[in-house]
Amino acid sequence: MKRFSVVMEIWLLVMLICAALALLSFGTIDVPTARYFWLLGRFLHPLNKPLGAPVILAIEAAISVILVLARLVRGHLSLLAETVAVACLTSICAYAVNSHVLKPLFGVPNPSAVMHGAHHAFHWLKGSAMSSFPSGHMVLAGSLAGVFMRVYRVSRWPLAALLTVAAVLLVVGDWHFVSDIIGGTFLGISAGLLAGQGWAVHKQLPGTVR
Repeated sequence: MKRFSVVMEIWLLVMLICAALALLSFGTIDVPTARYFWLLGRFLHPLNKPLGAPVILAIEAAISVILVLARLVRGHLSLLAETVAVACLTSICAYAVNSHVLKPLFGVPNPSAVMHGAHHAFHWLKGSAMSSFPSGHMVLAGSLAGVFMRVYRVSRWPLAALLTVAAVLLVVGDWHFVSDIIGGTFLGISAGLLAGQGWAVHKQLPGTVR
């Protein structure tokens, strides 16, 4: 119980730090950064379709179905396959909550809308799945990575590096503001770690796999 209390205190501290950084970014560097990369971002927009959320979600859904069917047929899966299935399902669920609950709640226009005159602000309860905050791509990637970070300790730094690259590309490509990235990354990794911990308890795994 004491260990759980310590973990919750650390999580709350990280949440407060991320919230402060997101608000600071929102008010100071979000729009200037988007304007700086606006022209460069035009060259990256052809990646919208192949790397878009619908494609990623379809891949994750297909992998999940294949692994569930394999489990039904074979009666068991390896730890890696189970982790992949849990990670994909967590990513899909986290993205759905973000797109249909959080984005409509905060109602922040995306960089393209802001560059064309929309006001960069929180429009409470007036958003949609196309709103900007938090970043859906970082929720997708962060929740997927969070499960592996919990189960496989060796994956933490490589996945952190990949998430950093993804975050930079999303900002440079003008898909998201910096504050969107901060919020989406925190939410995604939190969901992934929670799901990974739940799965580890269910499987009675040790703290992590090296």
